[in-house]
Amino acid sequence: MALHFSDEEFKSRLAKLHATMEAEKLDAMLLFAQESMYWLTGYDTFGYCFFQCLVVTSDNRMVLLTRSADERQAKHTSNIPDIRIWIDRGSASPVSQLKEMLFDMDLLGSRIGIEYDTHGMTGKIALQINEELSTFADIRDASPLIPELRSVKSQEEIVYVRKAAELADKAYLAGLDEIRPGADEGRVLAAMQATIFEGGGDYPGNEFIIGSGRDALLCRYKAGRRVLEAQDQITLEWAGSYRHYHAALMRTVVIGTPSDRHQEMYLAAREALAAVETQLVSGRTFGDVFDAHAERIDSHGMMPHRLNACGYSLGARFTPSWMDTPMAYKANPAEVKENMVIFMHMILMDSISGTAMTLGQTYLTTQDTPESLSTLPLDLPVKSG
Repeated sequence: MALHFSDEEFKSRLAKLHATMEAEKLDAMLLFAQESMYWLTGYDTFGYCFFQCLVVTSDNRMVLLTRSADERQAKHTSNIPDIRIWIDRGSASPVSQLKEMLFDMDLLGSRIGIEYDTHGMTGKIALQINEELSTFADIRDASPLIPELRSVKSQEEIVYVRKAAELADKAYLAGLDEIRPGADEGRVLAAMQATIFEGGGDYPGNEFIIGSGRDALLCRYKAGRRVLEAQDQITLEWAGSYRHYHAALMRTVVIGTPSDRHQEMYLAAREALAAVETQLVSGRTFGDVFDAHAERIDSHGMMPHRLNACGYSLGARFTPSWMDTPMAYKANPAEVKENMVIFMHMILMDSISGTAMTLGQTYLTTQDTPESLSTLPLDLPVKSG
């Protein structure tokens, strides 16, 4: 089996889940989040775009129901002892086959927690689950349980996070070498992604964000490439990914001479990043982190140009997004805890002047001051011709 963690690590994770299930008085859980399956068993696939479900019981049974295309994948990448196949045939529903399996597992009338809040479950499947199982068992939403366990990283996980951070730094330097007047955005992307692959990294949970000119004000990837001009700006948001663990970074690079507006926005972003670092300590909340960011940016009169969130947790994530919970937004009561991996992004987009400015890096929380996982300087990056 191609497992990336020790047996002791997996046993520890299962024990934590069992303790949580006992506290929630759950007899079983139906896992639909690929991140949960990977964290608990090592199971590594993009097969969650189809129906699959990992059943975990309080009496230590674990059964995966998946398609035939993923049978070998599960055997090769996971420690799941019991793998069963639902059959593609006519109008037969995999949910009905799941219900039959739960009946065979003697879970009729039990209390079952279900992961609804995941890309691995469509609305159609959720409706079918509720219809098929509501009279079979006492079902309830258990979506937050494993994400909360996953948010605090073990020492084995931190090794992979540090490797992801190393790859992210190298990717930036490779991309920065390509940034100059006349350069194509595609060359920048190719250099960054190639560096990560050559370093043993993985595809990230979502596309790298790249945009220049007016597109530098965008926070999402879009199709189409642009050639950089002598006076320009380019925003990059990317992540090193290793064994699916992510470490993200964000920068806006100025080509030519920074404008006064670039300098003003950079100063606000730099102060805001320093402010959030004071809140990335145990006992604070993700709401406190957001407030520190907002106070500094708003003090520069830039509230209209900031976002309503300034960061989020990172970990082992699968497409379509590397973003994890908790997230830093106003009044979020989730606590900052030791050994969390948190990406902080200070994003300012002035649509009136067409000026972009971003600054972001990933931190590991400790008993005291958070540790930046990047060794890159935080100065405003400028590339001349």
